[in-house]
Amino acid sequence: MRASTRHATLDQPDTEGMEDLGAPSDGNDLGGFLRARRAALDPRRAGLPDNGRLRRVPGLRREELSQLANISVDYVVRLEQGRTRRVPRPVLDALADALQLTPDERAYLATLAEVASDARTRRAAKPEITPQLRQLLDDMHNIPAMVVYRRMDVLAWNRGAAALLTDFGALPPRNRNLVRLMFLDNAFRSLYADWQRAARDCVAVLRMEAGRHPDDPDLIALVGELSIRDADFRTWWTSHPVHGLGPVLRAFHHPVAGALTLDVHQLSVGTHPDLLLAAYTAPPGSRSREGLRVLLQSSGRPNRQEEADATDRSGHH
Repeated sequence: MRASTRHATLDQPDTEGMEDLGAPSDGNDLGGFLRARRAALDPRRAGLPDNGRLRRVPGLRREELSQLANISVDYVVRLEQGRTRRVPRPVLDALADALQLTPDERAYLATLAEVASDARTRRAAKPEITPQLRQLLDDMHNIPAMVVYRRMDVLAWNRGAAALLTDFGALPPRNRNLVRLMFLDNAFRSLYADWQRAARDCVAVLRMEAGRHPDDPDLIALVGELSIRDADFRTWWTSHPVHGLGPVLRAFHHPVAGALTLDVHQLSVGTHPDLLLAAYTAPPGSRSREGLRVLLQSSGRPNRQEEADATDRSGHH
């Protein structure tokens, strides 16, 4: 399913004091997140009575949020305009309650509020994949699996993952990124039966990572590139969707295996806090299980992981 390339109109809250939401990051992610969540909350769902006043914008007004959170309107304005970001925990909890945030959104809000405004830009080195972890991938003969790092960079994979998704070893290291592939690679995009849902999930996870690592220059560059090159990404990014990683169900239209519905398991790797193992399975006896078996059997080519690693080390990208 291919998403529309039309520029969607983003419903925005009160326009006074608002920054340009079209930018990948304006240094005020806290304010942008609060505005987006305020605009998304139906006043009736928040328990507010209909007083007959004409609403010029969707969602809650600033004074309504201040009333629900029991804080001043001026404080809400200062938060949304980025004039303060050191927020006491009780105030954060009150805002989260008033905006009816999910657990992932609450964690994201707390991360944004606690980020120091003078954080220095630094580039973290990607962790090494241990031989034991690589052996684990190779031993998962019947399960496509890969190791993913922050920004959803693919650092290691097995033969099944290459057969199911793409030959990561044939890609330059910079392009071994699930978000970049999801939005910029037509073949990768066409694998997903519900591309919009999968792509929006990618944006939400990337938003969570941006909250944890706001000074990551590679993440900033990735968001900037995708915001320029893809209208859907730009629209979804500015709406501030947020959720963490967890088990999901994905439907695929695979050119070899046909229709597949797979459980995607995302498991933390103990050797590094930012690594996770993603594995794709299907229930026993299901049509998807048989399709996956056929796909893996038909993929007789060796895993190009070792060749890719050697190329990466040599610096010939």
